[in-house]
Amino acid sequence: MCLQDKKIRACIFDMDGVLVNTEKYHFMAWQRLTETLGFTIDEKFNENLKGVSRSVCVDLILKHGGLTKTQEEKNALAAQKNEWFLEFVKTEVTPANVYPGVLDFLHSLKSKGYKTAVGSASKNTMLLLNKLEIIQYFDAIVDGNMIEKAKPNPEVFLKGAELLNVRPCECVVFEDAYSGVEAAKNGGMYCIGVGSPEVLSKADFCIRTFMEMNVERLKEL
Repeated sequence: MCLQDKKIRACIFDMDGVLVNTEKYHFMAWQRLTETLGFTIDEKFNENLKGVSRSVCVDLILKHGGLTKTQEEKNALAAQKNEWFLEFVKTEVTPANVYPGVLDFLHSLKSKGYKTAVGSASKNTMLLLNKLEIIQYFDAIVDGNMIEKAKPNPEVFLKGAELLNVRPCECVVFEDAYSGVEAAKNGGMYCIGVGSPEVLSKADFCIRTFMEMNVERLKEL
């Protein structure tokens, strides 16, 4: 039982805003989309779009703008946003977009025998990991093509634990979004927030960057 053995054996990472600086490209694509709908969004509202699926984002945006669309129209909006986002990815994303400290931490985890996974709602996860040249660091990858339920449902992280063959309580999740922190806790996992402790208040503790993270801090859990 986990109460008898609380050892952390695996780390599961959200991608956008945690491993890589692509959040600005999502924001720019969503802003461009809302402008075509006759309104706009700011960075504060964009916090609601972090860590959740594209379809959920469309619903939140339409509600914010007071608009109603058919499912077919929603699908078209989601596809258009993704097209604009991929334009940014293909032209601007390089290994330099990996956040400082991430590679050193991943190297350390692998050398110490920890299992690692990515758990992301993004359907572009594989493309981004290859562009960033970090896919080799992960034993399992769960993306938006493999799950049905959006965060704060823990499906994405529970699937990651399953693929790693570890119990949820043996995992620590790294998340930058409130909904992602909730998902980790709903799944019975530890969670380290990457960002503001005021925003990520349900995390077990927070770091600002991976420059603050090492294997010894995992043992504190």
